[in-house]
Amino acid sequence: MTLPRTTAQPPHRGPAPTWRAARAHALAAAGRGLHTFPLSRIKLPAVPGAHRDQPDQRCTGDCGQIGHGVHDATTNLDRIRALFAAAPWATGYGIACGQTPHHLIGVDLDRKNGLDGVAALQALAEQHGFVVPDTATVATPSGGLHLWLTAPAGVRVANSASKLGPGIDVRGTGGYLVGPGSLGSAGRYTFALGTDPARIAPAPVGLLALLAPPPAEPKRRVQAVRGSSGQGRLAALEGVVLDAGEGELNNRLFWAACKAFAAGIDPCRVEQVLLDAAVAKGHPERGAVATIASARRNAGRTR
Repeated sequence: MTLPRTTAQPPHRGPAPTWRAARAHALAAAGRGLHTFPLSRIKLPAVPGAHRDQPDQRCTGDCGQIGHGVHDATTNLDRIRALFAAAPWATGYGIACGQTPHHLIGVDLDRKNGLDGVAALQALAEQHGFVVPDTATVATPSGGLHLWLTAPAGVRVANSASKLGPGIDVRGTGGYLVGPGSLGSAGRYTFALGTDPARIAPAPVGLLALLAPPPAEPKRRVQAVRGSSGQGRLAALEGVVLDAGEGELNNRLFWAACKAFAAGIDPCRVEQVLLDAAVAKGHPERGAVATIASARRNAGRTR
């Protein structure tokens, strides 16, 4: 005699299809040089924290364990498989920003609660004289967009929320984006129609100058940059580099070079003055030359 089947189902013994799909997407992204790690349905790291019983522990993975959020992100396929094996409830994956080779920047444009990040970014572009490039773009379940852009090596972009404008969040070093193919509580993330997933465009120099500005403390220097022209502006930009504190020299150098090239100041003079200032502050000459060259290339390629 065959018993009727009840509505109760036996416990699931194998990995869920969503988990398998998320892992497959994460592995594929890693194959393109993007550093990935598993996410839960609420877009948080899925692997339990390695030091969850030690809330004061400040560790980014040096202990050798997994469970350090975005610091677990990797392009090593075996490592990604191990991360997903430790989180069978994962429904998506994160992509770490700021990592080589792409030095990814994520520009998160919200379209909800009365905000329109797309319009805000366009207004910002018009105000600062740059063009938002065609680039790989992910559509979010709430109707927003994630723009993927690259930064020059050595330029550190900070994470921010609505700092650039209403509805514009930025994911830089230490931040992450939800990868396309992930399933969140509000729905699935997908590449936007018409976008080329393989094209990650360089961030426009005008946008980079906003994303990696010098800290606010040399106010008189920054005011001089805005209010001067020619020789006076270059002198003010030199001062911004010379005022750099510990850990901020390369960002200031890049910012100053972006401003100088965008202002049309003689490139040879810019390179000479800013290179001398950077080296005087202790920047290795070869690295300073590369940073200034990156700023010049970006200024010539896209404003």
